[in-house]
Amino acid sequence: MRKYLFSFWLALALPAAGAEIEIDFGDVATGLMPTNFHAALAGGGRSGEWKIIMDEVPPLLAPLSPQAPVVTRRAVVAQTSTDPTDERFPMLIYDGETFNDFNLTTGFKIVGGTVEQMAGVVFRFQNESNFYVVRASALRKNVRFYKVVNGIRSDPIGPEMDIPTNTWHTLAVQCQGNQITCWLDGKLVMPTLHDNSFATGKIGFWTKSDAASHFGDTTISYTPLVPMAQSVVQDLLKKQPRILGLRLYTLDTNGQPHVIASKLEKEIGQPGTDAEKAAITDGKVYFGRGKGTVMVTMPLRDRNGDPMAAVRVELKSFLGETQDTALTRATMIVKDIQAQVTSKEELTQ
Repeated sequence: MRKYLFSFWLALALPAAGAEIEIDFGDVATGLMPTNFHAALAGGGRSGEWKIIMDEVPPLLAPLSPQAPVVTRRAVVAQTSTDPTDERFPMLIYDGETFNDFNLTTGFKIVGGTVEQMAGVVFRFQNESNFYVVRASALRKNVRFYKVVNGIRSDPIGPEMDIPTNTWHTLAVQCQGNQITCWLDGKLVMPTLHDNSFATGKIGFWTKSDAASHFGDTTISYTPLVPMAQSVVQDLLKKQPRILGLRLYTLDTNGQPHVIASKLEKEIGQPGTDAEKAAITDGKVYFGRGKGTVMVTMPLRDRNGDPMAAVRVELKSFLGETQDTALTRATMIVKDIQAQVTSKEELTQ
């Protein structure tokens, strides 16, 4: 029985990353699609049918005694659609994070399929027409890597090898810059690849045609990306360290303001007030005073002059400062931000 989790030697071989995500499918009821994912489809045919099922998998840790069970029943996610359409690629994309450099490990098991018997991982996924994939085929007895750019698939790269069905395997992928390295069951399956097509993107599970495949617990160690808005704020504070407070707000799906960037990173995600909402929706400007400080909330405008966010600036006041001088000082800061970010899409990427 193959080890189901990331082998210890491989964990040591990969560089340390700043954060880790462990995807455990046990927090979703059987029969449902896992939370924080969405189904995607490249090619033709029907969308995949992804749902949580119970399956027997090797234990997460090595047994402490020979009498310990060699398998346990755990929740996994399965692609169960049997649509045999050729060039049909159902995918299940993880929405929780966008990744640049990462180390991913997942367990997979191919359980059926007449036209195809495949399972794999899609990564640096932009959309259904642009992504990388590494996949294993039990029917064709090979492992292949390829990329899809604007819907055009590259020539596949990878070795011939047996991939037994109804057996759990471990697939690991490492991306560092333009370097892509892949392992199957703890063994390097091809030399490190180099490609510059995609620098960041989503991660997900991949199948083809009528392949029925299961995917188990997944671990992703990664270097978190600094959102554009936070990067702009950090750079501005380096140039103007006397700024006492600086926050950027956008509206959430419910139309309520929340912090997307701040001098204090712990404030990111906190709700805003009616002032920030009005600055975004109506372009209004607000002024206030504190003890030795002035505060200005005003809209951040896109290249067309329309409000795309709100900026709240807190500055140390000077003797005789008026509302007009405070607005002038705050406007200079906002214009600096607008020179770097000209659309909401850039701001929130």
